[in-house]
Amino acid sequence: MPSNVIVGLQWGDEGKGKITDLLAKNSDYVVRYQGGNNSGHSIHINKKHLILHLIPSGVVYPDNKCIIGSGVVVDPQSLLQEIKKIESIGINTSKVFLEKRAHITLPYHRLLDKYKEEALGDKPIGTTHRGIGPTYEDKIARVGIRVLDLLNLKNFHKKLKDNLDYKNQIITKIYKRKPLSFQSIYEEYIEYAKFLLPRIIDSVYELHDAFKKKKKILFEGAQAMLLDINYGTYPYVTPSSTSTGGVCIGSGIPPIFLKNFIGIAKSYCTRVGYGPFPTEIRSPVNEIIREKGNEYGVTTKRPRRCGWLDLFALKYSCMINGINFLIITKLDVLSELDFIKVGIEYRSHGKKIQHFPANIDEKNIEIIYIDFPGWKKDISHIKEYDDLPINCKKYITFIEDYLNLEILLISIGSERNQNIIKNKSSFFKIFS
Repeated sequence: MPSNVIVGLQWGDEGKGKITDLLAKNSDYVVRYQGGNNSGHSIHINKKHLILHLIPSGVVYPDNKCIIGSGVVVDPQSLLQEIKKIESIGINTSKVFLEKRAHITLPYHRLLDKYKEEALGDKPIGTTHRGIGPTYEDKIARVGIRVLDLLNLKNFHKKLKDNLDYKNQIITKIYKRKPLSFQSIYEEYIEYAKFLLPRIIDSVYELHDAFKKKKKILFEGAQAMLLDINYGTYPYVTPSSTSTGGVCIGSGIPPIFLKNFIGIAKSYCTRVGYGPFPTEIRSPVNEIIREKGNEYGVTTKRPRRCGWLDLFALKYSCMINGINFLIITKLDVLSELDFIKVGIEYRSHGKKIQHFPANIDEKNIEIIYIDFPGWKKDISHIKEYDDLPINCKKYITFIEDYLNLEILLISIGSERNQNIIKNKSSFFKIFS
């Protein structure tokens, strides 16, 4: 049964939305398996810019069934706003569904997220204040409120009351803020429940049935591998499993159902907020890449830190995720540069580090780079790989050789048609 997983391999913002859009066209289902509304996928359609935070990218295709899985934490307010915005531009959302086991973000989650970050002073994690971490905390602590609780108002009333009594203790006694009103939250979420009711399903059984019927299923996540709660640059990570392993956890299907693991990486690196970034560029080139690549957060609008491609980290990400196909995005952004550097090795105190560190101490890490000459040519209109400048192709070949992976497709712009298919036989097997 054909199933595809798309995963970002760096610190997010690799262009997963565009690639998911390409794959979704020929899929029957698109399933979001983790994260929340703290991230965004951008899709450019006929000069229109669509930003999706919770809804799977397949929503733009009328025959796709889009499922928000149990591994996602859902802010009903955000979901409602997103649905209304999508429908306002003429896109039908009637096939967007919500797994009943998914956990719900509530107002106290957002406030606690904000208060905790403020309390950390000059050493914050860099969260988006959307309440994602606190929602996952409640999930793990087994006190979370799930979508299915909205179907039983008596249960919802009790769980909300118990939780809010405890959260208000934290809000008032630790953070010295005003307590939240139970009644206002309860009434607000009752209205959300009425709106969401027709969309709530048991997607676990539906997906298993879809596999039996040989439906094409695409799984998409948020953030990226180096932000994974287990294998990312901890503690500057997101509170969910962003890797391909998270697909099974967040959608209720076994690993044997999965076939193609497609990794997305930029031709350079970016990171939003705090955390280690070994190949970060500390020169005017940083600003050139940021402006050319429009490197500002889709959700937060924060400027992204920009750096050279880190192949040492990328190889680690490919290994963890079992990547068998690679897609490189934003290659056109590098076209203005005179030279391009690629990080290939980490050293500490003069000695080569054999494995990507579980704890990166940037003060004691030296990056070994290889320099490539730039191509100084606009490539955003090129359709065939052979027509790329020779220096550009040398750059791509080096990436493939280092990772021992086939590059399937190269994105050279934000529009749907700005792609170069490098390996057409493999591409059409997956994308058709």
